Amino acid sequence: MNTRPPELLDTRGRPLKDLRLSVIDQCNFRCPYCMPKESYGPEFPFMTSSERLSFDQLARMARTFVQLGVEKLRITGGEPLLRKDLPRLIETLAAMRTLDGKPLDIALTTNGSLLAARAQSLKDAGLRRITVSLDSLDDALAGRMNGVGFPVARVLEGIAAAQRVGLAPVKVNTVIERGVNDSQILPLVHHFRDSGVQLRFIEYMDVGGASRWNAGQVLSADAMRAIVQQHYALVRDGAARGHDTAEVWHHADGSGSLGFIASMSHPFCGDCVRARVAADGKLYLCLFSQQGADLRPWLGEGQEAQLAERIGALWRARTDRYSELRGPSGGRTHAHKVVRMSLVGG
Repeated sequence: MNTRPPELLDTRGRPLKDLRLSVIDQCNFRCPYCMPKESYGPEFPFMTSSERLSFDQLARMARTFVQLGVEKLRITGGEPLLRKDLPRLIETLAAMRTLDGKPLDIALTTNGSLLAARAQSLKDAGLRRITVSLDSLDDALAGRMNGVGFPVARVLEGIAAAQRVGLAPVKVNTVIERGVNDSQILPLVHHFRDSGVQLRFIEYMDVGGASRWNAGQVLSADAMRAIVQQHYALVRDGAARGHDTAEVWHHADGSGSLGFIASMSHPFCGDCVRARVAADGKLYLCLFSQQGADLRPWLGEGQEAQLAERIGALWRARTDRYSELRGPSGGRTHAHKVVRMSLVGG
């Protein structure tokens, strides 16, 4: 007998398949588009350890989402590797199975600063994939963009360590801001060709710490790809994109692939199957949500059924499509109340 429950759909027929689970709201970088240092100084009231969800609560949250149809789980932050004993949580998550009985697809997004030392323990715990944020290969520019002068070489060491232990595929996310790091597009492509790493370029979005965002700072994904194609022949991937955020192109000579995430110029709200739970237990149904729904009251032991009922009710009522309503141009300046990116995760 097939006991699988009916698929959970929102008001636009979008299923719940992907959970972004933030484990900490702190970060050791101060990237201007996420956590500008003038806003996130030493006195900023980040959550204390007692205010964050415990590993038991995070596991209970994840298990309930999996029972509702989630197949992919991405651990985010802040910088998730700042969370003490994180492999212990990953080991618990890795034991979970989807409704089809398959292993849960577990990934993690990191700035790479702590990755070299922790890649093996993450892999041993059951992490499958990893994404590293890197906005420049130029040390001076990268230092300005990460806000703390962190050297590129140490991030590259982390990427190499992840590959060495078998975290695959390794993806590198680069947010391109016009006039700031658009000069890095070709150096990054050249560096990661033939490396087995998929480089992904992301349009500069009006989210998180980008409170001074302006449409003039956006370089479209089409424009980024045109820059690459002036020097490298690319072939568009023929596979259906499904619910993935990136449009994939392959080097014609077989030396790897590139992803382009056009959140601003070509919104993909209609394919969005992602929910986000912040480190404080609040559920966000859109990256651009202005407020979250607190799930803490249903996180006690033995409350899994009530938690599932609450999440299901919230998802079925979901109408979010901010990027489509905003329009491709995105307006000229930031006008949307933002939720702190380090809280909700990417």
